[in-house]
Amino acid sequence: MTSKQRAYLKSLANNIEPIFQVGKSSLTPEVTEAVIESFNTRELIKISVLKNCLDDPKEIASILSDRTHSEVVMVIGKKIVLYKESKDHKKIELPKAPKLPK
Repeated sequence: MTSKQRAYLKSLANNIEPIFQVGKSSLTPEVTEAVIESFNTRELIKISVLKNCLDDPKEIASILSDRTHSEVVMVIGKKIVLYKESKDHKKIELPKAPKLPK
């Protein structure tokens, strides 16, 4: 993902509310499964890490992105934004990556 594409996704993420919260029990299989399910209908997901969660939000984002095969757009404070391109319900058109000279 290029920095231009990441910036575009960040701008889109500003307008969405978190749809999941990670709390005291941290990253449970149920949370992971729910995020996987939500990628069936959405491409961009915002997750809030609650204050009572002792794990680092960057670690949670990294683990979630590995388990869901998505990309971490950003982690700011206790907010995580993940992106996964949808094959069936594509709504977000990323800016094209520049072609490198041969």
